[in-house]
Amino acid sequence: MPIVMRLDRVMADRKMSSLELAEKVGISPVNISRIKTGRLKGIRFSTLEAMCEALHCKPGDIIDWMDDEEYVKTFGQVKGNT
Repeated sequence: MPIVMRLDRVMADRKMSSLELAEKVGISPVNISRIKTGRLKGIRFSTLEAMCEALHCKPGDIIDWMDDEEYVKTFGQVKGNT
């Protein structure tokens, strides 16, 4: 049951770059990239709140959940298998 990060989609909708979001949130562009790709172990609520404020969105716009079947249909493999 994978958690999927949708930050890239929300940023594109708002026409906001990683550098601009990083500056508004107060974290590095590298960490924005890690969040966008889902290559992170956790995210602080304060960071999530700051991203939502900067992007004028809800946490559910950034973080999504898919069952395994939906994930495979979308991405072609189960999360964690490369």
